[in-house]
Amino acid sequence: MLWLAVHLPQLSLESFAATLDPAGRQRPLALIEAHRITQADARAAALGVQPGAKRATALALAPDLLLGQADAARDALALQAVGHAALTFTPMVCLQPDDGAGTPAPVVLLEVQASLRCFGGLRRLLERLRRALQPLGHRCCIASAPTALGAALLARWRDDLASGAHSVDIAALRRLLSDAPVWLLGTGRANWEALQGMGLRRLADLRHLPRTGLARRFGPALLAELDRACGDAPDPRRPIVAPPVFGQRIELFTRADHAGQLMAGARVLIERLLAWARARHSRVRGFTLLMHHETRQRMPSSSELAIGLAEPSADAAHLQALLAERLGRLPLPAPALELSLHCAALVPCGPPNGELFPTRGGEREGLARLVERLQARLGADGVQRLVLAADHRPERATGEAAVDGVPVTTAAAAASLRPRMAKTVAASTRSQLAAAVPMRPLPADAAAVPVRPLSAEAAAAPMRPLWLLREPQPLVERAARLWLDGAPLQLLAGPERIEAGWWDGALAARDYFIARVHGDALVWVYRLRVPPGKGSGWFLQGRFA
Repeated sequence: MLWLAVHLPQLSLESFAATLDPAGRQRPLALIEAHRITQADARAAALGVQPGAKRATALALAPDLLLGQADAARDALALQAVGHAALTFTPMVCLQPDDGAGTPAPVVLLEVQASLRCFGGLRRLLERLRRALQPLGHRCCIASAPTALGAALLARWRDDLASGAHSVDIAALRRLLSDAPVWLLGTGRANWEALQGMGLRRLADLRHLPRTGLARRFGPALLAELDRACGDAPDPRRPIVAPPVFGQRIELFTRADHAGQLMAGARVLIERLLAWARARHSRVRGFTLLMHHETRQRMPSSSELAIGLAEPSADAAHLQALLAERLGRLPLPAPALELSLHCAALVPCGPPNGELFPTRGGEREGLARLVERLQARLGADGVQRLVLAADHRPERATGEAAVDGVPVTTAAAAASLRPRMAKTVAASTRSQLAAAVPMRPLPADAAAVPVRPLSAEAAAAPMRPLWLLREPQPLVERAARLWLDGAPLQLLAGPERIEAGWWDGALAARDYFIARVHGDALVWVYRLRVPPGKGSGWFLQGRFA
């Protein structure tokens, strides 16, 4: 077995500082509990602020000190997010329990022996693990060992590969732990003064003494912990499991009155959401952000903002951009004090493909993201898409609908649209139409217009222009010829006969033709089979791209 231990020495401070603005991050930080300092950052420590100092003493040493209340529940949520990120690499992820001295152990353990081959060895696995944990904003000390507790002790004592914090066999682990201080063990910390008075400062000193005497003086827990670390006793662990529904709540350091202040906490929640989604090997289809407001009379206690995605995503920048667009348009009924994010809409899928050349899948994802950004800025009703309707009349064959999913049609509809709209006039079709036999001028009797018959393939899938006029434009008929914009039209192919609409009182009895004007430009015209009493019975319906 090979265990990796991820120690988070500044977890409490980092989880508190996650929602601070840039100005607050520049100040020295410290956490207090029962009016005493429990943890201080490097700036505060440089000014003399140490754990255990009283609040008044710390403020006297550092007047600009920013104090926060220690919160075990907040730290547990942050540690849970780190565990979810670790589940991407192995299903055997455990949280180190309390060390026995009453001190929480912010350590996440990963059993990675079976994962080394998948990720290209230990060094590459460590690199990818650090990259996966970086968005969560925590400083990590990582070590490896054949035992879980041994890896946890090394991670709390040493940090990186250069310091020799990685061992792959029991003998090397025991050599490393021989110089480790006794206070790394929970029982050793509880009895540190007595052990120090006896000259027992290293773990090797404990191993050289008679076990019976140590157990009688300090209890069996000290030796049991030492045996588990060195591999002399079993150390069973229970892995964590990512819950089926994501839900986390975060407290804002200052009350938020606008979207910029809300995004400080929302970014933290989104990163934790994606860590959970990757642990379940899925992507996010949508989530809900709840803003908990100050309690005011006749004001709601919370407001809700639902974000739906046209394409499932695991991109933090994309989700944050969508949320920022929506928050910028959302008026707050009252300042927000806390944020909570919930998600149950996951789509199982593999990791994204790092493609060298663009593919249809990548282009489709880009279109979906564009639609999502437009919806976030303009609203769901501000972005419409075309949908097919069961009607032969061109002006009623399509309609508008809100984009409530991936902005593409189904396979059957796409196959129907492809010859009609998406590929309106291909290059081969253009050359075929250009080589068509020119038609004779229109005779006086419009009903006797000679036409070039359509082929069987064209009749099965008639060509339609992508752009239709909002209202058909009457054509001028002069000297038995049709004119458009001062130029004569040349009919190339047709007719396509349409008779529909008798059921709703909008009868359409038309013969459609493809015509050429201004050199290569192609238009779509039709002739009424029942011409009006006055004027021409010819109209312009659309233009080909």
